[in-house]
Amino acid sequence: MGFSRYVEVGRVVFINHGPDAGKLATVIDIVDQNKCLIDGPEEITGVSRQVIPYRRIALTDLTVKIQRNARAKQLKAAWKDGDTMTQWEGSSWAKKLAAKEKRASLSDFDRFKVMVAKKQKSRIIAQKIKELKN
Repeated sequence: MGFSRYVEVGRVVFINHGPDAGKLATVIDIVDQNKCLIDGPEEITGVSRQVIPYRRIALTDLTVKIQRNARAKQLKAAWKDGDTMTQWEGSSWAKKLAAKEKRASLSDFDRFKVMVAKKQKSRIIAQKIKELKN
């Protein structure tokens, strides 16, 4: 199985560092071997058109069909046609990020309730395994 995620025009990227960290964007143009031009579209993802180094982004499996240096209107239409946000939300990467965010937002009492539920679950599983062994 070879490498399949390449920096290309239309590749959807996840910004992992900087002021737009945690947001999705699309590669619009390749500047040089270290930077690319990205755009959100801003109405959908909140990322404005900017040049960003490759070390601040992570490539996703998603792509949209656009031309090089596409305008924001064309990009927005391509995102709608490709149903890109729903594809992202259905990916395991996005689900892991959502779970991590949810865990980080738990209060102390919520963490306690999770601990108690895990204990109850493990007790039930242990009882069932014990019954099956007998």
